[in-house]
Parts: sequence; structure tokens; C-alpha cells
Amino acid sequence: MLPQRHRKFTRDTGSSLHSAGFVQETNSPGKPPPLAIRSPLAIRVKDNILAQAERDLLDWLCARTPDAITPDRLTGFGAAGAAVVFLGYAATPFHPAFFWLATLGLLMHWFGDSLDGSLARYRRIERPRYGHFLDFSVDVISSLMIMLGVGLSAYVRLDVALFALVGYYMLWLFVLLNCQVSRNLQLSFLAAGPTEFRLVLIGLNCWMYFGGNLKMPIGSAEFSPYELAFCGMGIVSMGLFAVNVFNVARQLRVEDAVPKQPGRF
Repeated sequence: MLPQRHRKFTRDTGSSLHSAGFVQETNSPGKPPPLAIRSPLAIRVKDNILAQAERDLLDWLCARTPDAITPDRLTGFGAAGAAVVFLGYAATPFHPAFFWLATLGLLMHWFGDSLDGSLARYRRIERPRYGHFLDFSVDVISSLMIMLGVGLSAYVRLDVALFALVGYYMLWLFVLLNCQVSRNLQLSFLAAGPTEFRLVLIGLNCWMYFGGNLKMPIGSAEFSPYELAFCGMGIVSMGLFAVNVFNVARQLRVEDAVPKQPGRF
């Protein structure tokens, strides 16, 4: 029987897209290599507006977090916050005051999602592959719960909320793909990241609570200004995906170009 081919992932010291060739094929018929993922070796790129202020706050919280609170428990707390957001939004057709419950859930989600990795690094107990895999997996589920809740709320249609969610997922798909080829984990776009997105949602919650059921005619249909805001977020996310994919693909095409050999087409 022919030996099974396994992929072995290795690090390199280059910084360009061309030098990030981290996949090598080896014929190793013995024990399969452990699962390997590229992104824990990546550089986190955060140039959002609140990055430094958030970093200072997280450092302050890490130094004062009791030992009984672990990164895994914080991850679970963040996911529970997303569930609270869902319940809050879904209950707003019964009373607008539930927008405040959704806002509380967003604060819980920020606390758990932002502090878990920071606490692991502060205590020097980080597990890069496990933490990265778990964090992104929980983020997918949390984002789905939050935007489903928005679509079940009093003033935003479900199709509009799902359109915004698709744009958000497309942008995060670019983040993961770009991380694999450039060793950069880009966590912000247009000086905004997940924290700013949560603040936008909190602002929309306040607007929906105080503004009520606003409608404006567009053609033969009626839309609320909140729905237009979520449509705008989806369009901007999809536009950022397209622009960034084009730019990275163009750079990869140049760096991975194979020189022509004489006599070959």
C-alpha cells in the first residue's frame, strides 16, 4: 500500500505574501501529524479607533480578574451574552423596553469575547490553536444569534438582518483567508472593529427605543430608517470584501508568478 501523504505546516521568517508558503507535502507513513493551523502564528492587526483605549481597559481588567474566572468561562459568558441579545431583540415586539436587555447582552458579549484571549495571554496560559479555533467558532454562532434577534425585533425585517449578517460573514471569511496567505489577522476595517460594531448596535437600540416605529416610503414599499442602516452595513461589508479580495489576489498573482522558461509557452 502506498504511504499516505500528510501535509506538514511549518513557519517561515518572511513577511511578504510570497514568503508565507507554510504548506509542505511530505510522505510520512507513520503517525499523522497533529492538527495545525496557521493563524496563531499571525500578527494581529487592530487599527480601530478604540484599539488603544480598549487595550488599556482589558489590561486593567486582567490584573483584577479572580483566579476562578478562566478564559473558557469568559468565552461561555460571551456566548451567553449573545443569547441575551437574541432574547432581548425577540421580545421587543411585546415592549420596546426589551431593547435595553439586548444592550445588556451586547455588553456581556463584549466582556467575554474581548477578555478571554487577553486573560489567557496575561496569565501565560494561552493555547493558540485551541483558542483561535474556539474563538472563531463561537463568534460564528454568536453573530448568528445576534442578527437573528435583530430580524425578529419590532422594527427590522428578518431578510434585512440576514443581509447584514451575510456581509459580516463575507468580511470574516476574508480575514481568515488573508491570515492563511499573509500571516496578518486583520481585525479592523475603516478604523472600525467588533467593538465599534457593538457600539453601533447599542446606538441603534437607543434610536429604536426612543424613535419608535418609523417608516419611510421607498418606491412601492416602506422601510424603517433602522432597516436602511442595517442594509448599509451589509453593503459596506460586501464592498470591503470585494476590494480587499481584489487587492490581495493581485499581490499574490505578482508574488507567486512563475518565471517563463525559454522555449516554453
